[in-house]
Amino acid sequence: MKRYYNHIVFSVLYFLVISVFSQKHPERCEGPVELNTSYSKKDALQSALDVIVEEGVPGVSLAVFSDEGWFMANSGVVNIEKRIPMESCYLQYLQSIAKTYMAVAVLQLYEQGKINLDDPIAKYLPSSISDHLTKSDKISVRMLLNHTSGLAEYNFSPHYVTKLLQQPDHVFKPQEYIKYIYNKALDFPQGSKYSYRNTNYVLLAIIVDKITGDHASFIRESIFKPLRLQHTYYPLLVDKLGDDQLVSPYWDRYSQGVIENVSKIQQNNVAYMVGDDGIVTTPVEAIIFLKGLMEGKLIKETTLQEMLQWVKREDGSLAYGLGIGYNDFKGFKSYEHSGGGIGAGAELRYFPDKNIYMFVGINLGTVTESPLHKGIAPARDQLFKALLE
Repeated sequence: MKRYYNHIVFSVLYFLVISVFSQKHPERCEGPVELNTSYSKKDALQSALDVIVEEGVPGVSLAVFSDEGWFMANSGVVNIEKRIPMESCYLQYLQSIAKTYMAVAVLQLYEQGKINLDDPIAKYLPSSISDHLTKSDKISVRMLLNHTSGLAEYNFSPHYVTKLLQQPDHVFKPQEYIKYIYNKALDFPQGSKYSYRNTNYVLLAIIVDKITGDHASFIRESIFKPLRLQHTYYPLLVDKLGDDQLVSPYWDRYSQGVIENVSKIQQNNVAYMVGDDGIVTTPVEAIIFLKGLMEGKLIKETTLQEMLQWVKREDGSLAYGLGIGYNDFKGFKSYEHSGGGIGAGAELRYFPDKNIYMFVGINLGTVTESPLHKGIAPARDQLFKALLE
């Protein structure tokens, strides 16, 4: 009954917002690319976005690039309290999609001869860290990139989760994340199987720090700058950007279908993450990044093909390359990465057989269970069906 009531309240709010507050917020929402206003799938995609909002997501933003050109669409609100409609210029939380950017930085150093993908990580990490990591002399850089290292997940540590939620102002340092797994046994022998671990990408950030002096600066100079990403930020500096540029994140804290604004927790969490998370950007610039990667603007074609060498799940299905995932949706393969956080979720995909790039971001948390997710999942499938058919 509570969930049904929540949906009624949100639906009323949504239609009130769209009808009363239809003006642009802010003025820069005109966008950096020329849109195809006659895009053949615009009605089906807009309908799918509206269903996602009807199922309980505050707001959703979509960008698509295909042979028909650019298309963008939005539904719902960027902020419930201020009743601001979602638009394409607001900064979305990429969450774990940041891993693809981190992997590209590592592969650029590989092309420069500054790192060997099959060298042990102990060669590149400070000894103060590698001495506390099991088998650091056997785990390779490549194993970090494709999640076959066997290292434990810092995110699984109750001590980390407790500090994150109870002390939202705590400033985490990269080494602090890794300390949560010091001297822990491997979850499986290194290189023996695939298992996704955020830990791997924090270590990659530390490695690139040691090689370049500052991995974040290196990413900005070697990825953001050549692609002219004017609204992509890493790390997240909330004081510089301000709440008026970021989507407001919401969380179903008690898994009861009732959401609350969790801007402070979300912003602090993302601001202190390194390698595995931490980037905010617009939907268009997320696609420009992936498109630039696939078109050889960031790494060589031979390196890209190495990036797309997939390791498999235990059931034999293709899982992950070097910082990028593989998926199949109704027979259409995609190179992709998704991300989830306390107050946001996002997907960035390229469907090579149809030459379609897409980004979709929501401002609802996806990392904890919520009854809202049951309706959102089929609504999301409707979006992909509309895009690909």
